[in-house]
Amino acid sequence: MSIYLFVKLLHNLCFVYWLGGDLGTFYASRFVTRPELSPQSRSTALTIMMGCDQGPRFCMPLILPLGLQLAHMSGQFAVAESWLWLAWALCIGWFALVATLHFAHGGSFVPALTRLDFYLRAVIIVVLLGLAAYALLTDAIIAADWLAIKLGIFALLVLCGLMIRVRLKAFIQAWGRLMSGDESDEVNGTISRSIKSCRPFVYLIWIGLLANAAYGLHLLT
Repeated sequence: MSIYLFVKLLHNLCFVYWLGGDLGTFYASRFVTRPELSPQSRSTALTIMMGCDQGPRFCMPLILPLGLQLAHMSGQFAVAESWLWLAWALCIGWFALVATLHFAHGGSFVPALTRLDFYLRAVIIVVLLGLAAYALLTDAIIAADWLAIKLGIFALLVLCGLMIRVRLKAFIQAWGRLMSGDESDEVNGTISRSIKSCRPFVYLIWIGLLANAAYGLHLLT
């Protein structure tokens, strides 16, 4: 197997685990919102939901540099290798940040890292959308329009993830009350509404992932 095909395999695996993890997260969320279940059962469903969600969280920072590497190796991403290494360094740092937030439960530094992760994603969205738009308008840096479109879609997927995070703030507060013994209609209603408000962004992520997969599979030369 050539290096190019190995990188392509890793890129495709990231897509598989991202989409598959999202499906598992979505399914488990339906049990989290069911008030007829005991708090313990709903807590187990939340644990499963968060476990499934780690696939997309880990794959997001990895799929980007793998895709850029493929584009560079195929001659579609015309930048100096130093820029490619910079992209790898940034994304590996992003991956390390995600892993730290996952494994460092209760650490005093977690809130600061959570804010850093949020703003890092915001910067990535702006940079990638700007790069995609520049490439489409000038035909510079990225040779193929479909590749620039893929990059723009990826930025929008990151944006959808941020919107989900914002929509879940009410859920986090209500969930704490539920675990403290408050099973009121108000708490259950907040949990249900918060989860439901995230679903349109989940659907958009699925559509975006499938669109990017279609571009990669059918237009890659």
